[in-house]
Amino acid sequence: MKQIELSAGTVEYRDTGGDGPVLVFISGLTIDGTVWRHVVEQLAPDFRCIVPNLPLGAHRIPMREDADLSLRGLGLLIGEFLERLDLADVTLVQNDWGGAQVLIALGDSSRIGALVLTPCEAFENYPPGIPGRAIGLAVAIPGGLTLAMHALRFRAMRRAPAGWGWMSKRPVPKSVMDGWFRPATTDRLVRRDLRKYTTSVPPKSTLREWAEANRSFDRPVLVLWAVEDKVMPRDHGRRLAELYPHAELQEVEDSYTLMPEDRPDVVAEALRLRRP
Repeated sequence: MKQIELSAGTVEYRDTGGDGPVLVFISGLTIDGTVWRHVVEQLAPDFRCIVPNLPLGAHRIPMREDADLSLRGLGLLIGEFLERLDLADVTLVQNDWGGAQVLIALGDSSRIGALVLTPCEAFENYPPGIPGRAIGLAVAIPGGLTLAMHALRFRAMRRAPAGWGWMSKRPVPKSVMDGWFRPATTDRLVRRDLRKYTTSVPPKSTLREWAEANRSFDRPVLVLWAVEDKVMPRDHGRRLAELYPHAELQEVEDSYTLMPEDRPDVVAEALRLRRP
């Protein structure tokens, strides 16, 4: 893992290097970049794949105490990451979290040449579905987040709808999920960072304004949406494709939200053969 110093703190990231087109992969709440491992493995020979571990609860290095880890702050942090690495014409690939749309609405998206959205938060769906509401409830109870993270040590909780059972059709390997959940289970400062984010979601009216602002993004967008998703509504894939001026929708069978886990073949093929 490489490290880069950003305004919020030290962020770890993986970089396969090379001279190929640049793909930057964004993951979701309490999920680190290993969710993209199968996709990156297929694409690394021909693309430069960069996977930051943003401070969304699976990060191993706590952020500064005064860091802005709100939805707005973390969305803008993506742009800062691209700028600090001096990346241009990036294809930004997102799963689960909705930070890319926040960056486009509120920040400098000039370094993004194309956007690929796999199932992710959109419109008013923050935090998404039953898993999102469960985290919100845990944060609202003193000690609740600690208990919730410890509960995720057990397979039954991981596969429950209120856990991560509706996030992927296929069980994620235990060793991978252990890596996702360990930081927020063992480090109170990582839980502090996660709590900052989970208590920062603005009103639905603001979320709608941010979504509408994405109409100004005039570069290619590919929406890869899971038709069986139980957390990210199927209708949101169509609405996203209609939102952007130059968007294409591809619906994907046999997948829930974590498409890089359920259908890495589809994601890799779309990026390789149909790069926007």
